[in-house]
Amino acid sequence: MKVLKEEMILNCSADKLWAILSDVSRCDWVPSVDEIRLEEDCRVFEMEGMGTVKEKILLNDDNNMKLQYSAIETRTPIKHHLATMQINAIDDNSCSFLWTTEIDPEIFADAIHHGMLISIEGIKNIIEV
Repeated sequence: MKVLKEEMILNCSADKLWAILSDVSRCDWVPSVDEIRLEEDCRVFEMEGMGTVKEKILLNDDNNMKLQYSAIETRTPIKHHLATMQINAIDDNSCSFLWTTEIDPEIFADAIHHGMLISIEGIKNIIEV
């Protein structure tokens, strides 16, 4: 299993970033996704290069600003996927953001990491507005 990790300081309040990420139906920060539909505790979307993806929302914790989800249905045979997004306030205008993803088989790690990086750029574009 491969563990991917992206950690950074963002120039926005923790509350502003959490409002974006905790809305699991929101996709304006994910460049390769045009629409997300919710099915009970899952979100379903079409991702460029990946086809239909179904992610189960495992945790959406407003108090600790922590989101966890797992890809449970994909076009490719993924054995294990667990993503965790954690936000911590630094001050009123900045926060730390940690995004980790566990992936097995490791052959998909580069594609997943690329998706994380382009999504982080999408987040940065949204918070700059």
